[in-house]
Amino acid sequence: MNQNARIEETYLVTLPEQAAALLHPIRSEIVASLKVPASATEIAKMLNETPQKINYHLKALEKVGLVQKVGTRNVRNLVEVLYQAVAKTLILSESLGLSPETSQKLQDQQALAHVLSLTEAIKKDALQLMEQAEKAQIPSAVLQASVSLCGEKQRNEFMNEYFSLLHQLIEKYQSGEKENGEEYQVSIAVYPKPEGGKQG
Repeated sequence: MNQNARIEETYLVTLPEQAAALLHPIRSEIVASLKVPASATEIAKMLNETPQKINYHLKALEKVGLVQKVGTRNVRNLVEVLYQAVAKTLILSESLGLSPETSQKLQDQQALAHVLSLTEAIKKDALQLMEQAEKAQIPSAVLQASVSLCGEKQRNEFMNEYFSLLHQLIEKYQSGEKENGEEYQVSIAVYPKPEGGKQG
C-alpha cells in the first residue's frame, strides 16, 4: 500500500450505496476527516467514538469505494492500517435521482463534517506552533463574527459574496513572489449557530 497516495480533487458519486453511506452522519464525518491518511484510532479520537465503531464504518466506506487503504505503521507492536478518502470533494451525480431535499442534506452533512475535521486540524497546528513559540514569535490572526440572515435566498447571496471576496483577496496575494515568502494557512467556515449555543 502506498502511504503517499495522491488524493483526487473531486470524485463523482454515482452509486446509490455510496449516497446512502454519505447520508449516515458518522460515515460522512469520517470521509471528511480523511483528506490526509489516518488510522481508525486517530479518527476515533477526533470524533469521540470507539476505534471499534470507526473501524466498522471504515470497512463499510471502503466496500462502497469512498475510502481506501493507503498504508500501515507500527504503533506499540501493533500494525495500524491507514485510510484516506478517494477525493477532497464528493459530487453527487444527477443520475442518482435524489430529491433536492436529500441532495441538500448530503451537502450540508459533508460541509458540517468538514468543519469538524477542520477544527481538529487547526487545534493540532496551534499546539505545534505553541511549542515553536518558545523559540520565536509566531504571527497569527483570528476573526470571528456572527451575522443574521433572513431566509435561504439571503443566505445564499451572503455565502456567494463572502467566498467571492475571499477568493479575490487570496488570488491577489498568491500572485506575489513565493520564493522568499512564508506560507500561511487560511481556513474558513460558515455555519448556523446551534440551538442553545453560547453567544460568540
